[in-house]
Amino acid sequence: MPAFSLGPERSAWCAELRALAADRLRPLAEKGEPGRVNRALLTELGRLGLLERLFTSDALTLCLMRESLAHACTEAETALALQGLGAHPVHAHGTPGQRERWLPGVAEGRLVAAFALSEPEAGSDAAALSLAAEPEDTGPGGGSGGGPGGGPGGGARRWRLSGEKCWISNAPEADFYTVFARTTPGAGARGVTAFLVPADRPGLTGSPLEMLSPHPIGTLRFDGVPVTADDVLGEVDRGFRVAMTTLNLFRPSVGAFAVGMAQAALDATLAHTARRQAFGGPLKDLQTVSHQVAEMALRTEAARLMVYAAATAYDTGAPDVPQRAAMAKLLATETAQYVVDTAVQLHGARALRRGHLLEHLYREVRAPRIYEGASEVQRGIIAKELYARPHLTGEAP
Repeated sequence: MPAFSLGPERSAWCAELRALAADRLRPLAEKGEPGRVNRALLTELGRLGLLERLFTSDALTLCLMRESLAHACTEAETALALQGLGAHPVHAHGTPGQRERWLPGVAEGRLVAAFALSEPEAGSDAAALSLAAEPEDTGPGGGSGGGPGGGPGGGARRWRLSGEKCWISNAPEADFYTVFARTTPGAGARGVTAFLVPADRPGLTGSPLEMLSPHPIGTLRFDGVPVTADDVLGEVDRGFRVAMTTLNLFRPSVGAFAVGMAQAALDATLAHTARRQAFGGPLKDLQTVSHQVAEMALRTEAARLMVYAAATAYDTGAPDVPQRAAMAKLLATETAQYVVDTAVQLHGARALRRGHLLEHLYREVRAPRIYEGASEVQRGIIAKELYARPHLTGEAP
């Protein structure tokens, strides 16, 4: 039981989720094809009401859901999380019509969402996006002159998207994409607009990428893809805010995903070292082993508490959410890498065999240190927030 008190109802719900993941979701995950969207798994997540919770839960509940699912079925956790990441901008910034059109299908597992931010030359530096939203001449009063959006694209009503997105989870199989494109050249983060782009728009194509982690990732090519003002999420030239508010919510829950994997590796290691005989007794009786297991448990619990604290800060509207979210993702993902790697070492060669839990976790655990902001980006965010504190503006004594 974590030191952070969840209360009996939430604790029971987490236990129920772990059981559901093991009994009903893992069999569906095992039937899926690596690198492809598992629509049967999404349908079951919808049937269980878990996808609907993406739009009704606070940040802490989202973290508990992701941690619990990850403990027993990482594929189910990832499928749920990618739906949330792709659809949250529609839920938080979409018009009533956009929400009515797309969110029920996401909640039921019928429609697959994706978050299209990264580009071949703009991964960690998201403000350097180059996917161009070129305004169309729409006649008198609707041309491409400046307007409320604050830039050349601000007064446009129609655009054509041209360029490429890369490392996009659920691409190219998603039914719609939250796409971030540059509407004002040279404006950095202030010239990006978020668009809701259905997958069947003319000029939009994609291809899958073969990656280490088993969930679907691909590229998207935009060849004059038409979008209009009705497709904008939020405001023109204010799309970077849409991206950052989404990431501030989901970064702590990436940490929760990592904590779930770390806990699964720790549990497997406790069982293995208690029964495995070596040097005249169980492995757990060797001090070097028991101390490593203690360190695994210590780091896992510390990461869990930081994730819960970051989620609670988000839910209470605390002013330091970006810093806490970055800290939680950084600590939890780095911790999970350490814990899973140590678990593999203590298990020996058996953990490297295809199909072993730790072999699976070892492949899964690497990617979260990169996506939704690499560890180095998180350190940059933390430092920026620290130096921006008002008490540091004066001269040192």
